[in-house]
Amino acid sequence: MLTRSPAAQRGAMLLEALIGILIFSVGILALVGLQAVSVKNTADAKYRTDAAFLSNQIIGQMWADNPANLAAYAHLPTTGGTPCTFGGAASANANVTAWLGASGTAGTVIDSLPGASSAMTQVIVGAGNVITVTICWQKPGQSAPSRHVTVAQIQA
Repeated sequence: MLTRSPAAQRGAMLLEALIGILIFSVGILALVGLQAVSVKNTADAKYRTDAAFLSNQIIGQMWADNPANLAAYAHLPTTGGTPCTFGGAASANANVTAWLGASGTAGTVIDSLPGASSAMTQVIVGAGNVITVTICWQKPGQSAPSRHVTVAQIQA
């Protein structure tokens, strides 16, 4: 059995304390990182929920309107080569323009989603009254826009 003198073990407790502090610090940093990811994911979920709500809102207005008026809801009905690139005529329908809204108008597409614009939103009225609503938005620092597509059929 080998015994060491107390002088040879000097500083061992300090070394153990420093290693313990290091492990604790790494754990705290990991928790902070998890919290940051959680906040980001919560914000993303909120935007997706808002987009789904807004899509359902315009479809509900279309459902309540006279089926003969559905064609007037078409907004930028031509799709470009990349996602969220739309063309064609903007809708002059008062329900669509109110739904798109403006910055500062609560409950509208432009006010509810970051980077959303009238040009990044599309409503297609297809054959058989199949409605396709596409809403795109882009957060600052995000390389590509996010999008939500809702398809519904309105029976005449």
